[in-house]
Amino acid sequence: MVKIFALLLVAAVSRFRGVDDFQNSGDERVAKARAAHGKMIAQKFKDAGLPYPAREIFLRWFKHEAVVELWAREDRGAFRLIATYEILATSGGPGPKRRQGDRQVPEGFYEIDRFNPASLFHLSLGVNYPNAADRILSDHDRPGGDIFIHGKNISIGCAPIGDAAIEQLYLAALDTRARGQARIAVHIFPARMRGAEWTAFAAGPTARDPALARFWDQLQPAFDAFERDHRVPAFTVAPDGAYRLTAN
Repeated sequence: MVKIFALLLVAAVSRFRGVDDFQNSGDERVAKARAAHGKMIAQKFKDAGLPYPAREIFLRWFKHEAVVELWAREDRGAFRLIATYEILATSGGPGPKRRQGDRQVPEGFYEIDRFNPASLFHLSLGVNYPNAADRILSDHDRPGGDIFIHGKNISIGCAPIGDAAIEQLYLAALDTRARGQARIAVHIFPARMRGAEWTAFAAGPTARDPALARFWDQLQPAFDAFERDHRVPAFTVAPDGAYRLTAN
């Protein structure tokens, strides 16, 4: 069933791919993205009071709200919000990804580990799922993988944000990496973990699965720390796979 669904997904993507995506190399796609959206993304950094490219960027991905946030900073101070991109399709539900074929979007603390300018989904940024925690807690033989932030408007376990948005985000990540940021952090949360809406959202899933409540308790300090300081918190992974925040 999973293979059949994947084939249908590829067929659907093929219908939505433009002629340029079939004819152009990855380098050509990036060049076209820069011509179309290079000035726009640079202006967004300027509007936030930052040079382009900035010294460091950071991404937050909220599953329930279906958005990806782009943050940046120039020095070692607080991050500033640059842009928020709508996620156009999603799969799965609340909770982390634990095995291949579960259609889940991961939850936890990740990094961009791949740039794919020749993606089936126009341009894509790969997330390093499974990370160290996932390799302990997920299915050891079939944890799944290939989680991306990408273009188009269709997905299994990824964040499709449309072609215009991924062109901006891809350029920001590519140019910041070229300036020297080797590790771009991506924090994926089930929802914005604050207030009455979060309490109501979490009540149902955690009542059915107390282990999920314990997992979300590990994510909460990182969410709270960034909301308070606008600095990306450091963490370690314990032998049991749990996240533990550490002093920066």
